[in-house]
Amino acid sequence: MLSRMIVGRPVGLSRQILPLRQYHLKPCGLRPKGGPPKVCEGVRRKTTEAGEDKSGHINAGPNEGILFLDNVFPLKLRWLLHLPFINVDKSVPELLKRLNSPRIGAADPLSIIQKALPKDLPIKVTEVLPRLKEGGAFVKFSHEPHVEAKEIEGTLKTYLKENPIKPWFNPWRRVRTFLVKGRPWVEDLYRFPSSRLRVEFLPIEPGGEAAELSQETLYSIFRRYGKLADIMPQPVDSKVTPKFAFLNYRLVRHAIMAKNCMHGFVVPGSEGGGKAGTVIKLIYEQKMKAHWIRDWIVNHPRITIPLIAAVLATVTAAAFDPIRTFFIKAHVTHSFHITDNKYYKWLMSQVTRANDLLSFKRQKADDAGLSVIWDERKDDIEQIQAWLMETADTFVVIQGPRGSGKKELVIDQALKDRRNTLVVDCKPIQEARGDSSTIGATANQVGYKPVFSFINNISSLVDLAAQGTIGTKTGFSETLDTQLDKIFQNTATALKQLALEDRKKEDKDADIGDDEYLEAHPERRPVVVIDNFLHKSSESSTVYDKISQWAAGLTTGNIAHVIFLTNDVSFTKSLSKALPDRVFRQITLGDCSPEVAKRFVINHLDADSSDKLDGDDQLTPSQRRADLGELDGCISTLGGRLTELEFLARRIKAGQTPAAAVAELIDQSASEILKLYLLDTDRAARSWTAPQAWELVKALAAHGSLRYHEVLLSDTFKPAGDAVLQALEQAELIAIVAANGRPCGIKPGKPVYQAAFKLLTQDHVLAARLDLAVLAELTKIETLSIEKWEAELRLLADLPRQPAELAPRVKWLLAKVQAAQGRIEGYEVEGGGLKRVLREEY
Repeated sequence: MLSRMIVGRPVGLSRQILPLRQYHLKPCGLRPKGGPPKVCEGVRRKTTEAGEDKSGHINAGPNEGILFLDNVFPLKLRWLLHLPFINVDKSVPELLKRLNSPRIGAADPLSIIQKALPKDLPIKVTEVLPRLKEGGAFVKFSHEPHVEAKEIEGTLKTYLKENPIKPWFNPWRRVRTFLVKGRPWVEDLYRFPSSRLRVEFLPIEPGGEAAELSQETLYSIFRRYGKLADIMPQPVDSKVTPKFAFLNYRLVRHAIMAKNCMHGFVVPGSEGGGKAGTVIKLIYEQKMKAHWIRDWIVNHPRITIPLIAAVLATVTAAAFDPIRTFFIKAHVTHSFHITDNKYYKWLMSQVTRANDLLSFKRQKADDAGLSVIWDERKDDIEQIQAWLMETADTFVVIQGPRGSGKKELVIDQALKDRRNTLVVDCKPIQEARGDSSTIGATANQVGYKPVFSFINNISSLVDLAAQGTIGTKTGFSETLDTQLDKIFQNTATALKQLALEDRKKEDKDADIGDDEYLEAHPERRPVVVIDNFLHKSSESSTVYDKISQWAAGLTTGNIAHVIFLTNDVSFTKSLSKALPDRVFRQITLGDCSPEVAKRFVINHLDADSSDKLDGDDQLTPSQRRADLGELDGCISTLGGRLTELEFLARRIKAGQTPAAAVAELIDQSASEILKLYLLDTDRAARSWTAPQAWELVKALAAHGSLRYHEVLLSDTFKPAGDAVLQALEQAELIAIVAANGRPCGIKPGKPVYQAAFKLLTQDHVLAARLDLAVLAELTKIETLSIEKWEAELRLLADLPRQPAELAPRVKWLLAKVQAAQGRIEGYEVEGGGLKRVLREEY
């Protein structure tokens, strides 16, 4: 009869041992009806963390045995062991006890253990060791010598089968028990049960031999504890020691029972354990490896890194795109520009009226001078304004040389009262060095904020490192084209929102779509002005291709009007790629007429005359000047270029005579030509040679204009003459005149260059030096021609026979060699005279 049993406070967590004394179960083990279990007086309790004396094992002496009961605790509560702020040894059993009810047969672990042990069982319980994470408990007992522990196990199993105990937390499964045959390992590690067991085969003594048990032996040993799904022996080629095998149970509780009952069991040799026997150790093997998500990510970088990049791009777009669109709209509408604030405008008007700031006087002078120009170009201004009121999906192109007033004409006059105007200057974008600088410059032009251009460099390094590691690019870094597309796409979205900003539900055409609305109301569309288009386009055309494609999308989508300002006469080649089936609307600006240029200078001088004393005999500043008679001749020299006229007007206002101001400007232009085009300081950055530029300077100084194809026939321009002339036009040394769509003439790039060319040719030392370079270039060309002809003569001379039909060819080649040699000798004679000039003059 069960005569000794602890009945104290509810059993704690998996490492609490309750020693038993001579107390009977009947007087203290049963609880009163409707109340908690009764506490025995004088019972000593003891808590251990890892078995007896913290050894991790439970030892059974003679006439003692150990039973393992499962289904005592809820198996799903093992996650509580991860919580650092809960004392699960105390809290969980208390919670289970409070859930006890008279209507529930077995609610707390102690009641389950009490009911699982029949009263007439001939044992004495000495210890109870609960195992919360395994959902069961070890029960250590003693028995009479004449009673076998196996008989006790059989009696107890029969009793539990006939009187099943089903806890409230698992009403579908009954409590089971088995006799512990091995030496259980009562560990408190963070290892949790699994339906898979790893069975290791160890020798009984160190240095001994252990047998690897067969699948049949393992089945016969472990099948009693539950249904086995599979037995997987160690691979034959595996060198891992000790030898092992895997047991897969269908249920986790079956694996728990097998592990706790058979750990440390010695398989004798008669059952396949070898000569000395084999000890089996059992360990839970997780089917799902720990950190498998992290390991999968690390082991599959070709999939995960692009996926992470895509997720980051999506999150970035969702978070920053609305912010960037807001800043672009603010940039177009000048919301944050203080100069557009009404209070600032009022303050500035008061300051201007008081005439306290000299800068405003200068602005007044500038406006007075430019008014003459705008009067002459009034038709062009009205034409641009009329085009912006029409529905036409094409570009407006304003072409003219640098300094002709293109930007002032469009922005200050044609778009003076126009809302929502965006100006994109291509010059800082094209001159930016590196992708990050180009992205930053483009974003700054359209107001695209925030922009993280430096991240592109970091992403490129990450992409390069990943390519060296996994062999392929990860996709973290984005090309310049992709970044520019994002900027322009956000800008187009902002422009469309601005175009539809004033649309109301009460409008007559409120029922039509946005595209139809914008097509019907061209006056609502914003205007995009692209300044300095094709600036330094010979270096790279990537930016210009992107801008033209974006502009084409704006015009064809009826989002905005686009106006191009360019110095390049060959703009149609670039723009036709974006809109190949459109005819562009073009205005060509030239130099002012001499009459307008003279009025411009005079108005500039007379702009401040209203600030002087009033009087009937008052003279304007231009009337007081006695040297303005030189103005006509000076303007004929300078031409009608606005930049030179402004320089002249300011120098005259500063006190210089017109002739002195023009002489200073000509001298500056001559120095500029010498530095930029004639001196070989940076040949790698040029598409022309100094002799080629000097030939044009001399010819234009003598004749004023040249025939385009006549220049191409010159020996100096024979190799790639068209490309050289186009490069010099881009550099603004010359201007190419077109007729019927083809180049026909060449003239100086600026009117003042004509006088500068003459000034350079009058410098005998400079002319001698550059002429020597031309002669050296011509001599080189003739020498190469002679070598080619001599090679052909040598080939003909090597023929075994000399046919009579080759005689004319031989004579022609000899004549060519003779003529070229004569020219070389003439170049040497001419070069001797030039060298004499260099030796004698400074």
